[in-house]
Amino acid sequence: MKANSRPRNGFRNRILKRLPAAVIGRLRKGMRLVELTQWDPLYEPHETCKYVYFPESGMASILSVLKDGTMTEVSTVGSEGMVGLPVFFGAKTSARRAFWQVPGSAYRIDAAVLRRETRKCGALSDALLRYTQAVFTQVSQLATCNRLHSIEQRCCCWLLQTHDRVAGDEFDLTHEFLSEMLGTRRAGVTEVAATLQRAGLIRYTRGRVTILNRRGLEKVACECYATVRGEFDSLVGR
Repeated sequence: MKANSRPRNGFRNRILKRLPAAVIGRLRKGMRLVELTQWDPLYEPHETCKYVYFPESGMASILSVLKDGTMTEVSTVGSEGMVGLPVFFGAKTSARRAFWQVPGSAYRIDAAVLRRETRKCGALSDALLRYTQAVFTQVSQLATCNRLHSIEQRCCCWLLQTHDRVAGDEFDLTHEFLSEMLGTRRAGVTEVAATLQRAGLIRYTRGRVTILNRRGLEKVACECYATVRGEFDSLVGR
């Protein structure tokens, strides 16, 4: 079932809410809560990453971008994590593109402040190392999923992951956007969406999806959704 986590210590983000007060106090020197809308850019390939983002609500996408402009989603980030792992590992830029996908809010922290805190090798570093391991699982599982599982199964996984990170059962989604995220043809996504709607699992009207039967989606989805969610719950916390 969809998990609803209550804020603790003022944060919904799973990483921030488990940090000691002293660490939060140091991070606040470069921290700001920002509201983000769909398509807001977070960082571009090979440009300096000035900030990292700890989502409170909504969702961000990390994309691989080819020379011809083709984009494929390589990971998603919600309140379980952070956007900007290259900064944590000492890089100033990223080869990927990151943008905000589902409207929400995030704590934006200056990259310099995060680097200064993680050099202490304390609670924040430990939390981000566990989160990184979960992200590795997500990315490797995605590679397996794209190779072996059907568009219908992959689509259900994506819908479930998004549902986990939004308030309520509705969110904006176009067939064109989902086809880019899944790296498949738009016609295939349209056919899958129609099948799920006929089965009573979702309702899709005018670019907006409503989840009607979450348990039904979980049954159709491949094992990848449960594997990735279990890893995040284990390493980052529920």
